[in-house]
Amino acid sequence: MLLKTFGWSFAVTALGLVAAVFYGGWTGFGIVAILSILEISLSFDNAVVNAGILKKMSAFWQKIFLTIGVLIAVFGMRLVFPVAIVAISAKIGPIEAVRLALNDKDKYQQLVTDAHPSIAAFGGMFLLMIFLDFIFEDRDIKWLGWLERPLAKLGKIDMLSVCIALVVLMVSAVTFATHAHQHGGTHVDKAQTVLISGIAGLITYLVVGGLSGFFENKLEEEEEREHEQEEEAKKTGKKVPAVVMAGKAAFFMFLYLEVLDASFSFDGVIGAFAITNDIVLMALGLGIGAMYVRSLTVYLVRQGTLDDYVYLEHGAHYAIGALSVILLVTIQYEIHEVITGLVGVVLIAWSFFSSVRRNQKLAAAEGKDKGSGSDEKTEVSSGV
Repeated sequence: MLLKTFGWSFAVTALGLVAAVFYGGWTGFGIVAILSILEISLSFDNAVVNAGILKKMSAFWQKIFLTIGVLIAVFGMRLVFPVAIVAISAKIGPIEAVRLALNDKDKYQQLVTDAHPSIAAFGGMFLLMIFLDFIFEDRDIKWLGWLERPLAKLGKIDMLSVCIALVVLMVSAVTFATHAHQHGGTHVDKAQTVLISGIAGLITYLVVGGLSGFFENKLEEEEEREHEQEEEAKKTGKKVPAVVMAGKAAFFMFLYLEVLDASFSFDGVIGAFAITNDIVLMALGLGIGAMYVRSLTVYLVRQGTLDDYVYLEHGAHYAIGALSVILLVTIQYEIHEVITGLVGVVLIAWSFFSSVRRNQKLAAAEGKDKGSGSDEKTEVSSGV
């Protein structure tokens, strides 16, 4: 069962890591491994959400999502998007960007270095918004309660995350301008670049979020209508069919899942720029990660067992928050890619073990309740 579900992912991992060694030696191997783990950890909660929606869809639409969806996710977002970012930032054509990345690495490296402030500002703001919207939402399950409870109360203030993000962007732009001025740089242009790119990142997040919300509302309307039909069928005594989305509802689900996947791809790709500027290593690492996200989605649909690790979503979002800060810091200072990669991995691992510990405590408490219940029954029966 495990091999059937993850077989393709294992095969792609082996091929990807071998290709990384041939392309970039053991350094390339390490970067691809870190990128793969980062992509899986950042998109783990995406797999959980995907599974929840996918299990309501018909077999046909499930197959469409897991075939065409994979092509869009792996080749569209993980391969094309990093090239597009560099092409736009460096003001060159996408074909030229690919040619330079493969044949003239020194020039490509220089282009990426020159474009880094705009990439870091764009990505930092996008990731920061994902993190802020998560921590300001009041949730039933809290991982770091001492931090999340007061932040959830603050989150009741409208547009707080946008305001904080804009303040962070202004501080980053001014700080970078001062730093460039001290080193004789063109501080006005760089500050403007950081500001404009950061605002573009914020707008992109709001557009993606708006589209996701639109599709989600459409799905809720469709589900409500089907629920009404189900209630009507119960009243009339007709047999109630299993609720499986098909047709228009399933198409909206498919679109919603692709928009959702694109938004999670943004954080993976942008986060990857904090680790490496090499698009070949980036494509290998993110491609491997994307395959595992799809396999995890299938696994969750069939098993549903990983829903128990309730803090993983928190860990993934804290990793996103850490990456956003790191990206904004790299506008001014260089941070080693291994440190960047390990921060996310450590946070995910911490949240995983916290989830395991929580499950053990709940199981122990349930065992005690059952034990005390049986004792009470014994006392009652002996009294009678």
